[in-house]
Amino acid sequence: MRADLTIPARPYVIGPSDQLTVEVFGIDELSKNVTVDLTGQIALPMVGALKVSGMTADELTAELVTRFRQAHVRNPQVTVNIVTAASQVITVDGSVATPGIYPLVGRMSLMRAIARASGTTEFARENYVVVFRNVEGKRYAALYDLRAIRQGIYEDPEIFSNDLIYVGDDQARRVFRDLVTAAPLITTPLIYLITQ
Repeated sequence: MRADLTIPARPYVIGPSDQLTVEVFGIDELSKNVTVDLTGQIALPMVGALKVSGMTADELTAELVTRFRQAHVRNPQVTVNIVTAASQVITVDGSVATPGIYPLVGRMSLMRAIARASGTTEFARENYVVVFRNVEGKRYAALYDLRAIRQGIYEDPEIFSNDLIYVGDDQARRVFRDLVTAAPLITTPLIYLITQ
């Protein structure tokens, strides 16, 4: 039953600017802290330059074991840890309390991403949330309604690395609030229709 309460883990894929620790048990000279360069490569003693972008930590570990064996290191015991995951980020913008760039840790849904940005503001158009995504060089946009997701009408969509989430702004509410705050200056009744 507990499996129903958690989102299955998705392996983290290494990318540019990620910081890694590579430890080779018993050989301090081969153990290094490295940063993946903008071309997706790292450089290590006895291995040289190695393209790591797109690999998981386990795949990189297996590749390094193979490379160290080829360099005549007997029975290399390698551990790769991701110290800083700088390449896996999402952007949350628009009518959220704290817009910004956030790290994508594990699997994340749209509702969780917006909660990461401290939720929507009072002027948010919750029925107008756009997720922009690049897939194979093409840009896609999908429109979501947070209220429908909360009501269980449809699933909370998964968010992927480099997605941009934009929460729309309800100008009518903003204008109404501005008019109400100016109400002491108005001597006639104020009636304003707000459409949802």
